[in-house]
Order: sequence, then C-alpha cells, then structure tokens
Amino acid sequence: MEALIPVINKLQDVFNTVGADIIQLPQIAVVGTQSSGKSSVLESLVGRDLLPRGTGIVTRRPLILQLVHIDPEDRRKTSEENGIDGEEWGKFLHTKNKIYTEFEEIRQEIEAETERISGNNKGISDEPIHLKIFSPHVVNLTLVDLPGITKVPVGDQPKDIEIQIRELILKYIANPNSIILAVTAANTDMATSEALKVAREVDPDGRRTLAVVTKLDLMDAGTDAMDVLMGRVIPVKLGLIGVVNRSQLDINNRKVVADAIRDEYAFLQKKYPSLANRNGTKYLARTLNRLLMHHIRDCLPELKTRINVLAAQYQSLLSSYGEPVEDKSATLLQLITKFAAEYCHTIEGTAKYIETAELCGGARICYIFHETFGRTLESVDPLGGLTTIDVLTAIRNATGPRPALFVPEVSFELLVKRQVKRLEEPSLRCVELVHEEMQRIIQHCSNYSTQELLRFPKLHDAIVEVVTSLLRKRLPVTNEMVHNLVAIELAYINTKHPDFADACGLMNNNIEEQRRNRMRDLPSAVPRDKASASGSQGGSVSEQADGATGSWRGMLKKGEDGMSADKAPSQLFPSSPQRGHAINLLDVPVPVARKLSAREQRDCEVIERLIKSYFLIVRKNIQDSVPKAVMHFLVNHVKDCLQSELVGQLYKAGLLNDLLTESEDMAQRRTESADMLKALQKASQVIAEIRETHLW
Repeated sequence: MEALIPVINKLQDVFNTVGADIIQLPQIAVVGTQSSGKSSVLESLVGRDLLPRGTGIVTRRPLILQLVHIDPEDRRKTSEENGIDGEEWGKFLHTKNKIYTEFEEIRQEIEAETERISGNNKGISDEPIHLKIFSPHVVNLTLVDLPGITKVPVGDQPKDIEIQIRELILKYIANPNSIILAVTAANTDMATSEALKVAREVDPDGRRTLAVVTKLDLMDAGTDAMDVLMGRVIPVKLGLIGVVNRSQLDINNRKVVADAIRDEYAFLQKKYPSLANRNGTKYLARTLNRLLMHHIRDCLPELKTRINVLAAQYQSLLSSYGEPVEDKSATLLQLITKFAAEYCHTIEGTAKYIETAELCGGARICYIFHETFGRTLESVDPLGGLTTIDVLTAIRNATGPRPALFVPEVSFELLVKRQVKRLEEPSLRCVELVHEEMQRIIQHCSNYSTQELLRFPKLHDAIVEVVTSLLRKRLPVTNEMVHNLVAIELAYINTKHPDFADACGLMNNNIEEQRRNRMRDLPSAVPRDKASASGSQGGSVSEQADGATGSWRGMLKKGEDGMSADKAPSQLFPSSPQRGHAINLLDVPVPVARKLSAREQRDCEVIERLIKSYFLIVRKNIQDSVPKAVMHFLVNHVKDCLQSELVGQLYKAGLLNDLLTESEDMAQRRTESADMLKALQKASQVIAEIRETHLW
C-alpha cells in the first residue's frame, strides 16, 4: 500500500515533463482563505521552514509538493552517489537535477520563481511550481498549496483577483481524483468558511473533503472548538482535525517545527484531552497518507484504462504524421508513386477513400459523358436556327439560273453541314468539363488519400504543378481530335448510309401520300413559318386568289415568265414583266410572311426531313465518338504517363532537400505527440510495476 504514493509521484513527474493535464492524478489540494494557515500546515507536515511566509497574499502560484519518505539506508546510499551532505534535501522540476540541502535556499527559490512568472505586484499565475522533498521524517504525500481565497484586491492586484483565484482553485479541486484539504481558522465561524463552501460546490457529498481547523490557540477566552472538532457544527465525512501552528512571532524568532509540534501536543492534552489523539499535525499527516493511499487504490483501475486509451490514440495520431525522413530519395519516390496510384484509383473507382457527398473521379467523368453531354446533344434541335425561307433560299441558290425539276442535292449538303457544325461547341465543352474534373481529382487525392503530402507543402505544390501542366498539355490535343471528329462528319455526307437510305424510303412514301391528299382536298398553297417547320408536317392552309400566279407550278404548267419572288406580303398584285437585270435573293430578302406554293412547300419538307434524318445519324456518331476520344487522348493518356512525368520532373537529386522540407507546424505536432506517447508508455510501465498485493 505504501508503494502507491511513490507510484503517483512518478506519474506526476512523467506528465510534468510534457506539461500535460490530460491525466488527472490523485493528489491533495489545500484550500482556504488568505492567512488561514495553509502554508503553516504544510510546513508542519514537512517539519521544516521551506515556504514563503508573511502577511497578505504570499502564495501566488500553485506549489505541487511531493513528500518522499526515505529510509536511513537509502539516504546514506543516495548521499554517497550524489554527494549530498545532509539527511533531507529538495529538488525543483524547473532546476532539473540541482539539489537543495538548505531549506532557506528552497524558500528563496520559491519566491524567485514566483516573481519570475507572477511578477512582484501581488498578481497570481496558474503555472505550478514543482518541489520534491526527500526526508526520513515525512510520510509519502502529494500536496498542492493554492493561493488563499480573497475578496478585495490590494496593491496592484487586478480588479478580478477574486475570480482569478477562484478559477485557479476550482481547476485543481474539480479533479475527481483529488482530495480537498479545507483549511479554516478556529477563531472564525465555521458556517462562514469559504474553504468548505468551495469544496462543497465540487464535492457535494463530501466524499473527498477533509477539514482542518487551525489557530486553536487563538480562540477568544471562554470559547473552545469542541463542537466543531466533534463535527456537531458542520459534519465532514472524512473528519475534522485541529492543529496549532506557529505564530508570526515564533517564525520571526526561528522557532523550529519540532518544538512547535511538541508545544501543540501539550496544548491539545491541556485543552482537549479527550480529542488529543485524533488531532494535531502528526495525526493529520498519518490521516492524509492513509486517505491518499485508499484514494489512489480506488482511482488506479480507471487511471490505468485512461492511460492505455490515450496511448492508443496518440500512437494513431503519430502514425498519421509519419516518421521523420531518413532516406529522402526513397521517401520521395514512394510519395510520388502513391499519389500516382491514388489518382488512377480515383478515376477507376477503386480508391480507398470513397466520397459519399458528391460524385468524383471516374464516376463524375461518366456522368459528364452520358448525362451532361448526352442531354446537351439531345436538346440540340436538328432544324434549330433554320427557317423555311432559309431552306427555300438555299434550294433556289443551288439551281442557278435554271428552273429545277427536282430538289438539288447541293442545297441538302449545304444545309446539313451547317446543322452538323452546331455539334462542335457542346463537344468541346465536354472536353473542358472532363479536364476540370481531372483537376479536382488532384485536390481530392491530396485531402483524402495521401495524408503524407500535407507534411511536405513544397512537394504537394510541385506535384500539383506537374499534374496541372500535364493536363494543360493534353487539352489542345484532345480539343483538336474532337474538332477533327466534327470535321470528318462535315467532310463527306454519306447519303448511302443504311439508316439514311431507310429514312429516305419511308419519307418519300409519306410525302407522295400527303401530296396526293393535298392535291385532292386542298388545291391551294400552304403558308409556312418557323414554328410550323419544326412542328406539324402540313401547316395551316390559306386560300390564294390566283394559284398559278407567283408559283413554280404555274411556271411549269403555263411556261410563263417567272414572277418576282419578293411579292408583297399583304397584297396580291398581277404578274408584272421582268426587269432587265437578275434578281439577287441575298440583296432582296424574302419576307417571312410570304405564302409558298405547294411545290415550294413540298421541296422544303423534303429537305427538312432529309436534314433531320441525317443530323440524327451524325449526332449519334458524335455522342459515341467524343467520349472515346476524350478517354483516349486525355484521361487514359494522363493515367498512363502520370507516374513517369512526376518521376521525370521531381525525382532529381537537386530537388530532394527542398521538396521534402516539412512544414514547421507538422514537425512540431509530431514532436509533441511523440513526447506525449513516450510519457504515456512510461506511465503505463510505472502502473504495470504495481503488483496486485500492493493494492490491499
């Protein structure tokens, strides 16, 4: 059982080296109002003058005081090894291995260290001072001396000094593994004890609160502390212990602690004989030792579990930061290879980290090909931007000066090329979208797949630059190929295409049938406009005053001279003689509302149907060939060449040191994690040394 307190002291030392508060170790926190005798109680436990003394606020930083009991044999052995002259000595954590044998020096060092951090204006600091006392006259204890509770700022103290001290005290006593030593002066009313009030806030059941009543010798004449010490005023589960400290006069006169303890015993025997054996400094020391041991025994299983869990967490964290680079050449090659593999896996859909929020990589490219690009092509109207007048003008221009008996093929080729050309823009846009997605994959691999790259920001930037450059080089090549695909379709209009031949056969039958029906039922010409061209086949029928006048059919039947094509839209004039010069249809625009003859109507329908039929064939080809071209010239080429490009550009002896320079932040975090992991592993070993027999 006695071995437990040194174990906790060892753990405290381990975690103090890394400055961590992640493990809440069992310890005794001393709480009380200012000048209630806290430091005097601690000095009595140590048996030596070692703490700064005086009026007002003296303790301005937490003092973690570890008392280590040593046997005379161990003391002699240690004295010989370290050259220590004396049976008691102290060590500070901040002075490393320096040993203090004079307790006056320890007190001066505490004052100097307090002023170094807290200044000399009575301000406080929450940074603790760690002091370890080795002595054969002490019991194993770990105590924390805290600043006294105060209400009114004095001197240069900040206005919120009360809040600062309260928060500092709560920081230590809120630890569920700490025992609260609530110090109250006997010459004040226990009901007004600030120490018990604060202790009750964090320990309402009183399971870990021990009350100490100081200054029993300073009570008013005619009063005593019998009711208080018996627990009749305020009951405390762990008990109340009365002590008598040295007065300021005794301290000034250099009265030794041993004499003070002897006088205390005499006082208790005289004033409280029935309670003398359950009060006093020696009883307090034994009680604290027993409480702390039992408390440590209760806390140890949970502490062990907590340390093991934290060790596993920090091991995982350290693994994510990576090991310090030893072989830079191999590390660089490994990182480049890993990035290239992850990039390819993301495209292929076999990446280790699969995005669930949105499509990315190969899935996104597939979506672009079949959803975005496919829908865009399907939304392109085969006759979009082409009016009936445009078709008619093309037919007339293709016939030259001679009236045509049949629809000229040249007009079909001219118009269908114009429509097919419209497929080039969405095809190039498809290439652009795939290029953008390939750029996004770089960021995806950096964020999710290759954590190591975050350690080396310069390497990350260099890899991004190389991949971006490779994509940039392939973009014009892919665009050129897509442009050529459309150009190939424009180069040769294959009217012998099986699908086109079938469409023509069906169309001719339909047109002949419609012509017969129209000739039988509605002999007049049918007006056409843009809407009717893309909609119904026939269009609305409007009667014409003279069916032969101004129509090609009239020219063919009667052999008359041709009428002017640009007849006024709102009037029907009788035919007028031709002028002496040729009519230029480009200079004389045909009015949109011009009424067409049946022959013109039929010719326009033939051309429109042929254009639509052939356009659908070409669109199908483009919809199939553009994704294939993009995959071959851009996606697959980048996949195949990425690693060789990265190695060729980055795997150079002159770039090794620069590329593998770690970010300061990452290096610092890895060092901190490594230190913490080492401390946790050491703590785990310390706890593992405890045998089960020690617990009971």
